[in-house]
Order: sequence, then structure tokens, then C-alpha cells
Amino acid sequence: MKLPDDIAALAEETVAALKAAGMTVATAESCTGGLIAGALTAISGSSDVVYGGFVSYANEAKISMIGVPFGLLKQFGAVSKEVAMAMADGAIGAAGTHVAIAVTGIAGPTGGSADKPVGLVHFSVATEAGTTHLKKVFPGNRDDVRHATVVQALKLLLKAAKA
Repeated sequence: MKLPDDIAALAEETVAALKAAGMTVATAESCTGGLIAGALTAISGSSDVVYGGFVSYANEAKISMIGVPFGLLKQFGAVSKEVAMAMADGAIGAAGTHVAIAVTGIAGPTGGSADKPVGLVHFSVATEAGTTHLKKVFPGNRDDVRHATVVQALKLLLKAAKA
């Protein structure tokens, strides 16, 4: 399947930067359903850097696959800074990679609220140096939100590879 041009270019640059840094990556994806891992693995040579991905769409998958504590899900909800960071930490721990990217959000068109609108996405990057968080709200429909999420995730991985 052909990637959109902006994602293809960014994925290629990200894979090259990860290779140059000698880093491996794992993904933990909720609202993107594997699109980040798909973008990375669409690049020839990505097997040198991509360990794999966890598509943890359901809360039960977040718990069983990557060890997100039930208490965090109950207290903060699946779409939260705390859960995104736990997803990234869980993915890097389960995969044993140098870096992990996690995303959890509300792609829409339903599921939003005043506190957590459609388009809200929490990103987290875990590395050996620690775990960071970024919150974004993207405009548009479900496809637009998921596309923007993949682009932002690749930018965060690229930044981590160049750090």
C-alpha cells in the first residue's frame, strides 16, 4: 500500500536516523491502530530498527499487552497523559528497544466530550533517558486526525533518534 507522500518522506527519514543512531523502536498504538508501525515498516531496511508494535485499542489490551495499570485507566481514562506514558514505558519494557512511541486519542467522529474533544491525542516517547509527553488537538475528520497523529509520532521518533 502506498503511503501518503508526507508520511513516506518522514518515515524514511526516521528509519534512516534510527539506523544511524543504532536504535531500535517499538510502538504502542490505540487510536492509530498500527498505522505508525505500518508507516515505519513500509520503508525498505526498516527491519534493522523496528522491533514491532502493540495495537492496544481496548483497555484490556493496554493492561495485558503492555502492563498499563488498571488504576490509571480507571482514574484518568484511556485518553490521558498518564496512560500514554504508561503505554510507552510498557512497550519499551516489553520490547527491550531503545525507544518506544505511544499514542492514545479520540479520532472521532464520536467519543469526544468537553474535557476530551474529538481530535485530542496524547503522545509519549520512552527512551533510556526517560519518558516524555505531548498533548495535541487535531482538527478534521477521523482520517485527518489519524494522519496528523502518525505525522507527529514520526516527528517525535525522529527527534529521539537525533538526540
